[in-house]
Amino acid sequence: MTQNNIAAMERMRALTAELLPAAKAYYEESREIMSNYEYDRLYDELAALERETGIILAGSPTQRVGWEVLGELPKETHETPMLSLDKTKDTAALQEWLGDQKALLSWKLDGLTIVLTYEGGELAKAVTRGNGEVGEVITNNARVFANVPLHIPFTGSLILRGEAVIRYSDFNRINDKIGDADAKYKNPRNLCSGSVRQLDNRVTARRSVRFEAFFLVRADGVDFHNSRREQFEWLRGQGFDVVEYREVTAGTLPDAVQAFAAAIDANDLPSDGLVLLLDDIAYGDSLGRTAKFPRNSIAYKWADEISETHLQRIEWSASRTGLINPVAIFDPVELEGTTVSRASVHNLSIMEALGLGEGDVITVYKANMIIPQIADNLTRSGHIEIPDHCPVCGGATEIRQQNDVKCLYCVNPACQAKRIKSFALLASRDALNIDGLSEMTLEKLIAAGLIHEYADLFHLGQHRETIVAMEGFGEKSFENLVEAAERARHTTLPSLIYGLGIAGIGLANARALCRAFRGDFARMRAAAREELTAVDGIGEVLADAWITYFHSEENNRQLDRLYAELDIEAEAYDDPVQPELAGKTFVITGSLTHFANRRALQELIEARGGRAAGTVTAKTSYLINNDVTSNSSKNKKAKELGIPILSEEDFLELLGGMDNAD
Repeated sequence: MTQNNIAAMERMRALTAELLPAAKAYYEESREIMSNYEYDRLYDELAALERETGIILAGSPTQRVGWEVLGELPKETHETPMLSLDKTKDTAALQEWLGDQKALLSWKLDGLTIVLTYEGGELAKAVTRGNGEVGEVITNNARVFANVPLHIPFTGSLILRGEAVIRYSDFNRINDKIGDADAKYKNPRNLCSGSVRQLDNRVTARRSVRFEAFFLVRADGVDFHNSRREQFEWLRGQGFDVVEYREVTAGTLPDAVQAFAAAIDANDLPSDGLVLLLDDIAYGDSLGRTAKFPRNSIAYKWADEISETHLQRIEWSASRTGLINPVAIFDPVELEGTTVSRASVHNLSIMEALGLGEGDVITVYKANMIIPQIADNLTRSGHIEIPDHCPVCGGATEIRQQNDVKCLYCVNPACQAKRIKSFALLASRDALNIDGLSEMTLEKLIAAGLIHEYADLFHLGQHRETIVAMEGFGEKSFENLVEAAERARHTTLPSLIYGLGIAGIGLANARALCRAFRGDFARMRAAAREELTAVDGIGEVLADAWITYFHSEENNRQLDRLYAELDIEAEAYDDPVQPELAGKTFVITGSLTHFANRRALQELIEARGGRAAGTVTAKTSYLINNDVTSNSSKNKKAKELGIPILSEEDFLELLGGMDNAD
């Protein structure tokens, strides 16, 4: 082995060590520890070294089709592997790849790839891409996508692939309903991924997920005249939305690429590039594939417009949770037709990896031509002082290591940034719904000393003169605010719990807790970890957050005073009509056939006096899983603890036997 190869292999190992954790964080955990630009740069360097040396190391990111499937949805192996696409940022390289062939140039949509199967004209199955070999069955969720046909004219066997996406307009609509800025979704891709893989398809239905077909795998007995374009148009005729495309040759390709680039701002569907697919089906299939890529198509990633500028300073932005994010402020530059002067650096780990310092020469770009990001730091002075005091309240800060990411936090519980955002969450639509109480208004009221704690929101009427005299206020505004607060007194327990801002406890979890504890708030506040984790959807992290919140004397004092101001709507919880299920805890996993979904089965169990939990523990009475012999983690745990595993039929027989015993 030459010295060059030895050096190359060392570099390849180093690149692999950097890329794998970044990919895992992005694809499995929906977070970033490395910018997209940096990831692509390192990935391209690794791929070039592999081509140069002819060596591919075990575990190389270039050989991974995807990460292992997560979650508790049923798994299924794909009929044919779903591979990633090779990519380029060079139009000339696209032309060379295409040669004298015709092809279809289309958007490369940024969502979650889905395989749909139709039998007898009916939607029979929907499976996610997963790791490329094994996906998750999400048929019930696909049935509530905004545009998936449940019945089509073609009655033969049909398999097609497409991208599940959420439009920017729908994404913004969903985010606009979330009062807490920290709780808003980061981007359409993450929201779509979570929506498609919901265990309750009612959640999916509310998210306006759409399906855009981009590849026909099989349609028995149909002659497409050896043309992918014919397949696209045939799919359109069957009722499918097909990804926007243009038919191109090497000569017309550059103009087509430019046309797509010009349409980015107006495109409502999230996209991260283009796909070039050979029109000639037989020729494309004859090319075969590599270990990772098919040879009948290639992806085009937008060549980022990069500008050089000077970093002026780092601003520190505090949030309701206490997290303080670094934001780069730089000399304004023109990027993709707009002027930008700031970009989030996300966390301390990325800031330190870039070696940022005031006055440094940096390069910036727009990720996917939209979000400003720092591409590189050309001078790397590293002269950024991490503040030991919060920029909002002046309280102490601390650096916390969360998995492999360093973040900065304000530890002052009375921090004004936390208070404003906490009050805003409590006043938001899904919480107490105090109309007109925006963050800007709260900032004025807190600065004037009119609001110190939650209960003060209902005493604003005592400060008429002060509020009316404030900028932007008058008699009418004051009256509207007081009336809105009065209306908000009548609320529900889940809305109150959600409004408290307990880390990770959203409205759905708040409702689940209320159901599990039958609305007994006193018991909920004192609940032990085991009781909380027995509630469906509440894991150890959420249980710990709940316990930590209610262990605070100050939190409890403020909550007691707030509770006294409210008229909590009583929710009826039916008495168990099947006492034999009382005290029994059921965990449900896998797909169901007798019930529409898990929620329907859970409701039956709860109506008969039992409890439905999400985790198998020593207190679990039965695990319900139609695949009683599977080696899933829940089955293994149940077997270890000696807990019976029931199919749906077993459960119904058990229930029938109990009925007969009355």
